[in-house]
Amino acid sequence: MLCCVNPDCQKPLNPDKNNYCHSCRVELIPLLGGRYRPTQVLSDEGGFGRTYLAKDVHKLNECCVVKQFAPKLQGTGPLTKAIELFKQEASRLQELAEHPQIPTLLAYFEQNGYLFLVQQFINGQNLLKEWETHRSYSETEIRELLLDLLPVLKFIHVRGVIHRDIKPQNIIRRQSDGRLVLIDFGASKQLTVTVQTKMGTVIGSHGYTALEQMQDGKAYPASDLFSLGATCFHLLTGVRPSQLWVQQGYSWVASWRQYLISPGKDGVSVSIELGKILDKLLQLDIQKRYQSADEVVADLTPGLSPLSSVPITLLTPTFTASQANKRPVLLKLNNTLKNQLLLISSILVLGLGGVWYFQTRPHAMSEYSPPNSPSPSNSPSLPNSPSPSIPPSISLPPSDFLPKALKGHSSDVNSVAFSPDGKTLSSASDDKTIKLWNLASGEEIHTLEGHSNWIWTVAFSPNSKILASGSADKTIKLWNVETGKLVRTLEGNTDGVTSVAFSPDGKTLASGTASKDMKIKLWNLETGKLIRTLEGHTDGVPSVAFSLDGKTLASGSWDKTIKLWNLNTGKEIRTLKGNAESILSVAFAPDGVTLASGSKDKTIKLWNLNTGKEIRTLKGHKDKVNSVAFLPSGTQNGLTLVSGSSDKTIKLWNPLTGKEIRTLETGSGYIYAIAISPNGQTIAGGGSGENILKIWQPIH
Repeated sequence: MLCCVNPDCQKPLNPDKNNYCHSCRVELIPLLGGRYRPTQVLSDEGGFGRTYLAKDVHKLNECCVVKQFAPKLQGTGPLTKAIELFKQEASRLQELAEHPQIPTLLAYFEQNGYLFLVQQFINGQNLLKEWETHRSYSETEIRELLLDLLPVLKFIHVRGVIHRDIKPQNIIRRQSDGRLVLIDFGASKQLTVTVQTKMGTVIGSHGYTALEQMQDGKAYPASDLFSLGATCFHLLTGVRPSQLWVQQGYSWVASWRQYLISPGKDGVSVSIELGKILDKLLQLDIQKRYQSADEVVADLTPGLSPLSSVPITLLTPTFTASQANKRPVLLKLNNTLKNQLLLISSILVLGLGGVWYFQTRPHAMSEYSPPNSPSPSNSPSLPNSPSPSIPPSISLPPSDFLPKALKGHSSDVNSVAFSPDGKTLSSASDDKTIKLWNLASGEEIHTLEGHSNWIWTVAFSPNSKILASGSADKTIKLWNVETGKLVRTLEGNTDGVTSVAFSPDGKTLASGTASKDMKIKLWNLETGKLIRTLEGHTDGVPSVAFSLDGKTLASGSWDKTIKLWNLNTGKEIRTLKGNAESILSVAFAPDGVTLASGSKDKTIKLWNLNTGKEIRTLKGHKDKVNSVAFLPSGTQNGLTLVSGSSDKTIKLWNPLTGKEIRTLETGSGYIYAIAISPNGQTIAGGGSGENILKIWQPIH
């Protein structure tokens, strides 16, 4: 179907074959800006523009959102002014989109007398629809919501931008990672106020909009905070502020507690502390209201110093997310620690990033086989797989684990890597920093700063002396591990660097890039010069890996394929196909002829590199598989595959049988990346949810 972009059209959907709209008879525009095909109306601004779902034909029909601005203006002067303001607002949105919880601005242009702005499509459900499905939120979920969104509000407010229309419909829980994304920034809304001839226009939604914004049309950071408080009230009680506003104006804010469900019915209530915070968010007098996001955070996370003395194992127990409630659940608390741990859980979510680190003591290892799994001698073999006399799977005791923890980054951790000498762990984050950790002591060694945008990937050189990092700022940086100093910056990419890997001899670095570039580059590390560029993928390349002999490079792409490259010639050897969704990670097995891949389609596939055929598919994860890795060869644990997923688990697999060995529950955090220490005894995972470094050890 094709959408008519006449904002006054009553029935805009048309068959693809139509040249003119069947309803309003206006000529149809098949491609906006020469590439965006409007297919569905998402929202209507009452004749002043619409928001459309569209497909980007230049990017394999990837979904995007097109916002149309159609001011009712007379003469060329006002239109010229509107276009000027539109460009200013688009530029501002482009700056805001640097934040990972704000949709990326893709394009803006004028066409046929209308102004269009194209933004990233966020795949997920807005909080109103989420509430309608799962009903009222708990206090823990309200705290989690506040601590996820307040940093976003701080980000926009310090840049002089007020959202003006915060409500459940404008907050989407991103399906891929559960993070909350703030949408519908008002380029069109602010322009409407500026250039619309009708005076007294107010941006906002009745019930959610602060009094000063409704009366005077003026908005401040505190105005957004009122709207956030009204949103929390709606999700907590199930009562729409808009309905209360129609019935009683703003008087409901003084008695909002009467709408809480009694604890005896469904247990929905609030603590005294959260009640006071909502009271202050919902103050009608702007002078009595919170003035900044930081003030709210301070009240949500008081008294940190006294709690820092609580034993670390009590601060970070292992929790399993509720399966009954599909909203991400922050933490499940026992009764004796409920009050203290609720506070700690809020602090951990505020960081929105973390590293999980799983360590087993060698002397505690004992051979363990999954129930009903075939014996090694009867197992189907991978090509050139190790001798059956080698244990086919990691030897893990079936006991539980006590976690230990260290604080880490202030935002999501996208990549982790062990140094080949086994002394150092590196973690890279959305907070634009890299941290180096001493594994023996658990102490932070260095924080590496220099990237201007979030960091996607890190990798150590074979001699453990150099760390490479790739960032959304389109650069690769090389760091001296011992000193923490920047050695060199590699430039020349046209999009963010999503993956890096060192060749086994340490002379070459391979890098993959995001969707606007789609290329793989090989760099000479001695000179910093580009050796060659490998082209063939039709979308971004989030994972690259060298074979053990250094002759072959594997690349996994969002285009759903894996490519194998001959590094001597730079030619493509073959393409591996079979996944229904994007490839997110690839890893060579120690046998040198088996490749594992993790995909957005929730599966892991094992491939025979000699034939290009799929060996088997491993199923068990309930969300996308972001990272895969094999235990190194020569370890006592034999051939074992490890995977990390957005389903908040790390799984260990026997690749010979395809059987799952065990699952490590990580609590509330999504796993974006995993790494295994050289001795095969430690697994590190980076992700979201908790601002800590977790360590699991067997109970004796």
